[in-house]
Amino acid sequence: MKPYVISHMMMSVDGRIDCAMTELIEDSQVYYDALETLNCQSQMVGRTTAQMHYALPEPFEAEEDTPVGRANWYAAGDAHDFSIVVDTHGKLRYPTNRIDGRPILVMTSRSCPMAYLDYLVKEGISWIAEGEDTVDLTRALAVIREQFGVRRIALLGGGHLNGSMIETGLVDEVSIMMSAAIDGRAGMAAVYDGVHQNAKPFLLNLKDVKQVGRGTIWARYTVQK
Repeated sequence: MKPYVISHMMMSVDGRIDCAMTELIEDSQVYYDALETLNCQSQMVGRTTAQMHYALPEPFEAEEDTPVGRANWYAAGDAHDFSIVVDTHGKLRYPTNRIDGRPILVMTSRSCPMAYLDYLVKEGISWIAEGEDTVDLTRALAVIREQFGVRRIALLGGGHLNGSMIETGLVDEVSIMMSAAIDGRAGMAAVYDGVHQNAKPFLLNLKDVKQVGRGTIWARYTVQK
């Protein structure tokens, strides 16, 4: 069993999600108001997003690089709602053990240095280590549901984490906000990125659509399983 996962993103008409760009094309409060209605007390982001918005500028440097080596998890408290960060190799440090008022829960792989997990424990941060060289998202989400009691997660990017989650069948619903603007710059991340080249399209069923903000189309879909 895993939590119910809703991918919630703001994009331009051409599917780009650069934060500096999206802040110029729609009031960010429109995005957060929509997020609030999804009733997902836990939120999940990738390393790049966390590094950009929440982490300290200097990365963690392990004096001893002995890896975790086995699947394990640690709960720093009895919370059931978290700000979840996928940080495969344990690179990010944090100014506090909370993001946006929620306790942090870090997902790493088993190749992550044990010294990094010791750092998280010292800072009062929960963690899950699953997967050999990359995070086993399927197993990590099962641990989040079974051991941490998380029932609903809003997946907030970036593009490669979104792509990995949709490719492994872990996204239940897509909430996409298409703003009335075009980015057009080469090389910018898309909402879902990095999926295997031979993958078939992931089919969706339209659940709801409305106009919000300054012409933003907010559509919600369920993912065909």
